[in-house]
Amino acid sequence: MSLAVADKPVVALTDNAVQHVLRLMEREKKMGALLRVSVVGGGCSGMSYKMGFEEKPAETDKLAQFGNLTVIVDPKSALFLSGIEIDYVDGLNGSGFTYNNPNAKRSCGCGTSFSA
Repeated sequence: MSLAVADKPVVALTDNAVQHVLRLMEREKKMGALLRVSVVGGGCSGMSYKMGFEEKPAETDKLAQFGNLTVIVDPKSALFLSGIEIDYVDGLNGSGFTYNNPNAKRSCGCGTSFSA
């Protein structure tokens, strides 16, 4: 399931990303919390991705369910995240979340900053 704005998918999480977030929630004793995905100003390319846990959504948030994980996105961030796929990779070159954002015109080498 994906977040939707006017029937257009906003955010997709791979199974690896969902499982990693659920492990983090358990480790940080945040089970039942919501995962907020947002865009904030800053980073090498002008905007950065941000994720964090929250207890409840704002009235205007978009919500989506990925198994036992509920993801929330505010309307402003949704404009920059439309169609993004978030994955979690764990390999020889390191581990972390990766962002495949079709709206990014440019991104930095670290992969967490972009410009639209």
